[in-house]
Formats: sequence, structure tokens, C-alpha cells
Amino acid sequence: DEPLAMAAQQVPHPSTDRKRVKVYELRHNDWFDRGTGFCTAEFDTPRVIVESEDEPDRVLLETRICKEDGFHKQQETLIVWTEPSNGIDMALSFQEAEGCALIWYVYESDRKFINSVQQGYHNGHGPDDSLADELAMDMVNSISLPPATMSNLPDIESQMRMMSGSANGRDALTKFVITEDYIGRLIPLVSEAEDLEGLNELHRLCNIMKIIILLNDTSIIEHAVSDDYVIGVVGALEYDPDFPSHKANHRQWLEGEGRFKEVVRIEDVTILTKIHQTYRLQYLKDVVLARILDDNTFSVLNSLIFFNQVDIVQHLQSNASFLNELFSIFKSPAQHEARRKKEAVLFIQQCCAIAKNLQPPSRQTLYNNFIAHGLLQVINFGLRHSDVSVRVGATDILVSMIDHDPQMIRMTIYRQIHEKQPPLTESLIDLLLVEVDLGVKSQISDALKVLLDHGPAIPAEGFAKANGEYGGRPPNGMMRGIDPQQERFLHLFFEQSAGRLFQPIMNLRDRESMSFTVQQASMFTCLVELLCFFVRQHPHRCRQLVIRQDIIPRIVQLLGAQEKFLKLVAIRFLRQLVVAPEEFYMPTMISTDAIGAVLDLLESLLPRDSLLTSACLEFFDIFRKDDMKRTSRVMVDSYRPRIERLLFIDTF
Repeated sequence: DEPLAMAAQQVPHPSTDRKRVKVYELRHNDWFDRGTGFCTAEFDTPRVIVESEDEPDRVLLETRICKEDGFHKQQETLIVWTEPSNGIDMALSFQEAEGCALIWYVYESDRKFINSVQQGYHNGHGPDDSLADELAMDMVNSISLPPATMSNLPDIESQMRMMSGSANGRDALTKFVITEDYIGRLIPLVSEAEDLEGLNELHRLCNIMKIIILLNDTSIIEHAVSDDYVIGVVGALEYDPDFPSHKANHRQWLEGEGRFKEVVRIEDVTILTKIHQTYRLQYLKDVVLARILDDNTFSVLNSLIFFNQVDIVQHLQSNASFLNELFSIFKSPAQHEARRKKEAVLFIQQCCAIAKNLQPPSRQTLYNNFIAHGLLQVINFGLRHSDVSVRVGATDILVSMIDHDPQMIRMTIYRQIHEKQPPLTESLIDLLLVEVDLGVKSQISDALKVLLDHGPAIPAEGFAKANGEYGGRPPNGMMRGIDPQQERFLHLFFEQSAGRLFQPIMNLRDRESMSFTVQQASMFTCLVELLCFFVRQHPHRCRQLVIRQDIIPRIVQLLGAQEKFLKLVAIRFLRQLVVAPEEFYMPTMISTDAIGAVLDLLESLLPRDSLLTSACLEFFDIFRKDDMKRTSRVMVDSYRPRIERLLFIDTF
């Protein structure tokens, strides 16, 4: 290391100009934005430094350039690498291609120079930039694969395997494949081998193509999924020698079922190319190479997909004419537009799925643009569609937005109420009661819980505020502020919508048999869980609902259902009533014999141990708490003979 350091000091180089760049770090398979800054690269002490744009004294990134080829240039404005010290994947996204090219040139120059010194090529006269270039060219020139012919396939495969076993060999092989357009020379051999029914040759072509892709070079991967080569590449990969009696159908999928569907014409050729490339990269990652991918190639594919998706979504959401045409599809009453409307919902669903990977400000801008163009109309259309895939798509769109910012949806609902329009919650209730897909039903239930929460607290006056943010939670005893718009919305919901939502539970009054279909059992589970949520989050409003609609006896009826999960959710609701403030529900629970029904269920389960038994015992264990003594005395007085029969259990 010491001679290397001395040699590096003999020829001082100034650092490069500052280039604006974003720094990304891979955390749990998601790219996290570490900030925006200005990037410089230094020759004398080979390293890349990024200083914060907002705080010039803060260093966002400082990484040394070492001899290992850990850096990769992806596209024109992106460099990715793995930090050797901690194994974390990092990325630099440059504002301009020129800046990326300059930093990449410095990296290549420094790395080649370090390699030349450590390999003994340096003569002690100080580093010479041309020397590293000559050495690199010599290494490439020393690599020579046989011509791409059927007879040479065994030699090509064996030589590639040998060269891919070392870092220098992989580097030289990568440059040879790119320089000689070796993939383009191999592709015609696929059709030739198929015509001759040469299975051995097809197996060798598959192995060769795997080796080339697993070289983990972004230029090769982008080349492999280009229009001219992708069909030939996946054609070779259809003949996996590990499964000699099976042949995949990758070409059929990419040419047929996987064909690109353009809901609204995209004029930008670059964006169209990225959409096609991204789809093929995903298919390559998830299907073609799923079994053999190593971590490095998986990371490269994910990075290419992620940055393509960012570019695609940011272009589409900033294209006003595109958005106008997309959302105008749902304003057309024409029947022949039905298929186009379905595809538009699925397209917007895909945009929202991609938006989950964007940084919050970009995601917020996307959703704001969508809402401004009529996204709620799209969700309402999708929720009422006969095709389950469209209903799933509409639900996914809504859940994505709620996960990002539930208040954004609430504000839209407030506007609907103000304009005397049916709020979005009405559509959710309609779908929850009739939906047969259990996944959609569960998502709708969760969405209602979020929308019907209290909403964000309004900070109390005098609460410390610094840098536009509130520094912590309010002191104990400080009342939570309530948004008056949310209060009005909750009032209207409990007055007008809650009765319709829980009508199936109230209809149990006239039902003798507690035998349910799978869909009915799922619906009752969602409804009872919503009741538990309301009792916990809206205790005062829920009192009128539970008592006025005679909910408690109906829940008791569910204890007689055959499904154990229905009995469990019923017990959970009754337990929620017991711990409610001011013991409000206890007189009703005793008068309707709800506690007696749980005792009956427990006695029928004993002496067996089960989840239901534990749930019943936990229900009665609540009464042993210090703050429940009064309620406990009332319960014991009401059910003394039956409780005495259970004294052998510690709970009693």
C-alpha cells in the first residue's frame, strides 16, 4: 500500500467539477433517498465525495475507489455499487448525463491505475494515464472466443466458464461480449439448432446465455432486453439443461399474452422504450432467471427496474394532455369503451403500485394530479365493476393512497359531503356487503377503519414547534384536538350509514340457523371487527348504535355458529364492551344474558384445551382487575351458581 500511496502523490490531479446528484441507499429492497448534493471525484486520493446541497458542511457520501470492480454504470445518469466495508448497495443519480460520464471517467482512470500498480506494471516513474488504458486494451485483446458457430459451442461454453471464474476474466469477457456484439452472433444459432432439432446445442446455448447475463453488467443486460435481441435471448433460455424434458414458452408469452397494451398513446419514444425494457427486465427477473439469480445480478435488475419506473411515472404524471385523455375515458357513456375503461383502471393500479417506490414528495404529486383529474370517479367505477380484477384494482388504488396519506382521501370525502355528493364510504359499504372475494373484502374493511379514524390531531396552542415540526407528543392530560370536518363526517356516518353497514347483523334477529356460507361468515367477521374498532375509537357515538340497534343479542347469536373464528370475533367484541369506559354496557350485557352465553360456551368446551377455551377464560379474567371490582360483584351475583361449578379453574 505504501508504494502505491507514494506513486499516487507524485502526480497531483485536481478534483473534478461539482456535479448535482441524488444519493440512494438500498434498505430492505427499497431505495432510500439520502439527500441531494454536489459530487466530486479526486484523483490523488481515489475517492468520490458528495456534499449536501442544503448543508454544505455535511458530507452525504464519501467512498474510496479500490481495485475491485464494484462500481457499475447504469443508463446515462446512474452509477451503482456495493460498499466493501458494510455490503450496502448505493447509487448516485445524476441530474445530467455529462456529470455521470465525468465521474465515471475518473473512477475508470483511478481503478485501472491502481490495478496497474498492484500487478507490477508500474516502473516507479510515476503513474501514466495512458499506461492503464494500454493495459486494459491488452487484456481485452488477449481474450478471444471462437467464432459463434454450432461446432464451436462446446469450446465457447468451456472458455466462458473458465474466464467467469475470476474477476479479471469476467471483466475481460464482459468487454469482449460488448465489443464483438457476441450476443448478436449467438442468437441466429438458436433458430438453426431448433431447425436441426439439436437439443445438445440448445442446452449449450442456454448455458452460454446464462453465463453472459450473470456477468452482471448493465450494458449487457440492457442489450439483452432490447427489441432486436430479447426474443433470441429468451429463446435460448427456454432450453434449460437442468430440465431436459421440458421447454419453456418465454417467446410465446413476450410476443403474445405479454404484448404491451397502450390504453392511451404515449408519444415519447424514450419513455415507450423504458416501459418495454422494464417489463422485459421484470419478466427476466421473476420468471426466466428466478431459479439461478445471484444477489449481485438480482440487485442490478432491481436497480434498472426501479430507476426506469421512476422516470416513467414522473413523465406520465407531469404530462397534462396524457392525464386528460386517460381520465376522460371514464366520462364516456359508450358501451364499446367498457374494455378500455377496465384496462385504464388496471393501468392506474400499476402506476400506484410503482409509486410506492417513489419518494414521498413525488408520490404526493402523483396522487394530487390523479385526484385533480378525477381519480375518485375511477375508484367508484372500479368498485362497482362486475369483473373481480377491476374491483381488486380499484381497491388497491384506494389502499395505496390511504397508506400514503389518509388525510388526502378524507379531504376529498369532505368535499363530496360539502357538494352534496355520495361520499366514497358509501361505495365501500356497498361493496363490503356484496363482495365475494375475501381479499377485497378485508382490504375494504381496513380502508373503512382508517377513513373513520379521528384523523390527525390539531396541535394545542402553546405546544412547542421547531422548524415547522412539533417536537413530541403533548403532555399527559392535554386533550386531542378534533378536526371539525372529520367530526361532521363521523356524525353523518353514524347517523346515516352505520345502520346500513350493520344491517346484516341486525337481520340475524329473524334467523334461527347459524349456518353460514364462506362469504357470509367472512362478511360477519369484518362487520364485528369494525364494531370492535368503533367501540374502541368512537365510544360515545357507538353507544347509541349498539343500544339502539340491539346489537349485543345479535352478536351473542354468533356464539352458536359452526365457524370457530366467528365465535372468537364475537367474544372479542363482548370483551371490548366489558372494558368500555364507565361500564356503560354491563347492564345490557347482563339483561341480554351475554355473559351467560359465554359461560355456556365455556362449559361446553371443558375439559378440552383450545383457542376458544383460552378466549373464554381471558374474557372472565378481565373481571379480576382492580378497577373492575364493582362489575365483578354484579357478575358474580347474577351468575353465582354457575360460577361455583367452575371454581376448579384458577380464573374463577
